[in-house]
This record gives sequence, C-alpha cells and structure tokens, in this order.
Amino acid sequence: MALGHGDALVADRVDRMTDLPRDWILGTLGHAPRDPALFVQALTHPSRGGPDYQRLEFLGDRVLALVIAEWIYDRFPEEDEGQLSRRLNTLVARETCADIGRSIGLKPHLRLGKQARSDGAADSDNVLGDVVEALIGALHIDGGLDIARQFIRSAWAAQLEGVSSASRHPKAALQEWAAAHGHKQPVYSVESRSGPHHAPRFTIAVEIAGVGSAVADGGSKQAAETAAAAALLEQIR
Repeated sequence: MALGHGDALVADRVDRMTDLPRDWILGTLGHAPRDPALFVQALTHPSRGGPDYQRLEFLGDRVLALVIAEWIYDRFPEEDEGQLSRRLNTLVARETCADIGRSIGLKPHLRLGKQARSDGAADSDNVLGDVVEALIGALHIDGGLDIARQFIRSAWAAQLEGVSSASRHPKAALQEWAAAHGHKQPVYSVESRSGPHHAPRFTIAVEIAGVGSAVADGGSKQAAETAAAAALLEQIR
C-alpha cells in the first residue's frame, strides 16, 4: 500500500532516528536528545540529501562565541579587550572546532554522501568544524543554553588553558608588524582553489609591498591566509 504524504514524512523521520548514535551523543555531549531527528540533521552533510547541518551550524557558531566570550571574560579578569579577542578568535576558529571534533570521536558518526566520503570529507577541517557547531546548535535548541554551555566548557577546557593571551593570531601580528615599521598593510590574494565543494583547498599569497611575500595553502581561505601570514612573519623576523 502506498504511503500518503504525512505517512511518508513520519517514515522518513523514523529512518533518520534509527541512524542516531544515541550512546555516543549521551556520553559525549552529555545530553539525552528529546528530538533525535535534530541531532541526525546536525550530523548530516549536504551531500547526503534531505535536512543537513548548515542552519544548525549557523546557530551553533553564535552560541559557541557567546559561551566562550563569557567564559574567558570571567576566567581572565586582568586581560583587556585585545587580549580577550585574541583568545576568542583562536578558540572559535574552524581549525579548533575540527580538533574538538576529532577529540570527541566525531568522524565515524558523520552522515556523508558516497562521493563526499570518497573525496575525504570525513577528514576535512571544514566539515568536522561545521558539524561540531551544528551539534552545539542542536544542543541549544533541544536542551537550552545551559546544556550547550556544559558541553562547550567540557570539550574546550584543554584548549582554553593552552591558548596564550600573548600569542597573536598570525594575520593580526603581520598587520601590527607592518604598521610598526611604516609599511602598507598586507594584501592577500587567492592564487588557486581546488577540490570538491565540501573539501576545498585554497592557495593564498600575502604580500607587504617593498618587504616580501609568501604563499601557503589550507582547507579554507581563513586557514590558508593564516598559514601565509605565519610564513611571511618567519621571513621578516
């Protein structure tokens, strides 16, 4: 017997719920899902079809920034705005989120399309970081801000203590060096982009006129720009 539209939606929801790694979510995120489909969506890459993580990632990104900002504001009362901003930028960076994803054993639970899996999306910083943020978004919707905060503070604890307030982000450090030495600001340009949409590789060049240039690649424009800035800093220091 053919399913009606409503029945088909219910069947699809049940299918998605059966894909949920409940034990892993409870043990890792510290929360028993009230709406399992929400967490399945958070783990689902666009290549899989159907609802995917992108909207939840949008929300989770903002929740993460809020929780980290309030955390470091309380944890480092002696630091000024600039120092706190450097900590925040490092702790919410895509690479940091991807490292969190690896540390919590996210990879085997990603729901990827066949081609995306073949292309190595499960190892992509972009994908891992996005899904971590999507899971935070799901936690916020399903359990509230306190539940999301508990997970973030647990998962990011080692990262928080490992970030030095004195360590400037390479792009900021390069910009400050140029200003201090009377040069024009660094200029970044995209040399090339390769790879599939879900796992791109960018090659970025950075130049300070009259000083020098450097080229580096990364899994995102931000990562490649950071690597290029770090390389140019090594040259000029």
